[in-house]
Amino acid sequence: MTQVAVVGAGLMGHAIALVYALNGHEVRLTDSSAETLARAPGLMAGALETLIEAGEEKPEQRARVAAVRCLPDLAATVGGAEVVVEAISERPEAKRALYSELDGLMADQAILASNTSYLDIFPLVPARRQARAIIAHWYTPPYLVDLVDVVPGPSTDPAIVAAVRDLHASMGKHPVVFRKFVQGYVANRLQAAIGLEVDRLLDEGLVTPRDIDQSVIHGIALRLPILAVLAKADFTGLPLLRDALANRTYTPPEVKGRSETLDRLLAEGRTGVMAGKGYFDWGERSPEELFRERDRKLLALKRALRAIGPLEGK
Repeated sequence: MTQVAVVGAGLMGHAIALVYALNGHEVRLTDSSAETLARAPGLMAGALETLIEAGEEKPEQRARVAAVRCLPDLAATVGGAEVVVEAISERPEAKRALYSELDGLMADQAILASNTSYLDIFPLVPARRQARAIIAHWYTPPYLVDLVDVVPGPSTDPAIVAAVRDLHASMGKHPVVFRKFVQGYVANRLQAAIGLEVDRLLDEGLVTPRDIDQSVIHGIALRLPILAVLAKADFTGLPLLRDALANRTYTPPEVKGRSETLDRLLAEGRTGVMAGKGYFDWGERSPEELFRERDRKLLALKRALRAIGPLEGK
């Protein structure tokens, strides 16, 4: 059993804490927002109930999740922890300030693991923590999505990389170890490329949000779990890919840092499921209800894919 402290109890933090708790680790959780911290136990309990209903977890696990300590005090949360997971916002100065505070609170031998998506955190980490600092980037929802990106910094001890890789593998996750920081890793970079196309299609009024999601669900999504990207290319045939590249007459969108459609939605208060509206109107259902429905569907898909298995080349 490892003593784990999770700093940040929002969308990712509380769910990462849940995974550690379900795997028998002692978990403490904190957040600078009292409201966010107060909401975390209910979100963890709701996610666990969905897992129990699906047969993925046993009812006895309720005791482990109930044992997660939600503490308002940072020092009490991280003191004595062997692994400190940082899951706060992607703002550099916020992370720098937190790392500076953690430096005086964490045990000397503790591992600092950041859940950062696109931000290179290593220049922000105090010098004496560099050898034991690492990125362990999860995907939402962490209790269902198994991919974890494990990324060392320039001075990270190789033994820490191996320890973090093995820790996540022991919890049933699929760690992918990078040699160095690559902004966005693999999955996020592919999603970002899709996002650029989505923004352009919407901003230019060429299609609707529903057109986009239907095209993904009934088109590319069916093949991705079985063939992914490059195996699918082999089945399509590489000559066809070469011809498609040669025949393409439009220029892919460039990164411009904003989307008119997204800006308009945010100005209208349509921030997503938590607000009941985003690109779509989610009706009167609560976020907790919507998350549980999403999780039930993902679990059903995951069970089917587990039975089917991927088609992989060498």
